[in-house]
Parts: sequence; C-alpha cells; structure tokens
Amino acid sequence: MDKISEQLGKNMKRIRAKKKMSQGDIARALEVDRGYISNIENGKKNPTIATIQKLANALGVSADELLK
Repeated sequence: MDKISEQLGKNMKRIRAKKKMSQGDIARALEVDRGYISNIENGKKNPTIATIQKLANALGVSADELLK
C-alpha cells in the first residue's frame, strides 16, 4: 500500500507543478487543509477513492492518470 501512496503523491505533485498550481489551489478546490494535500503528496495519507476523483477533477486529469 505504501508504494501506491508514494506513486499517487509523485504523480499528483508532477501534474500540479506542470499546471503551475500550488498545494493551496488544490486545497481550496477540495475545501481541505493545505497540510492534507502535502501529506498526500508525501505518501503519508491514503485518500479515499472519492477524494482521488476530486483531486483528479481539480487537476483536470483522470483518476487513473494519478494512479499510474
């Protein structure tokens, strides 16, 4: 499970940086704390499937793009 969390975080960070979005931008879109977004990107949190879909929507990508 840790490997999946790490991969999700890496993909999320890469896509977010490519789109020039901050963690704060994503946090505001999801109405969560910026620290929560940071923890996901660092593989410290395992978001639910629903949260992964919300993250994907906020980043403008598909959920499977985040999980590759």
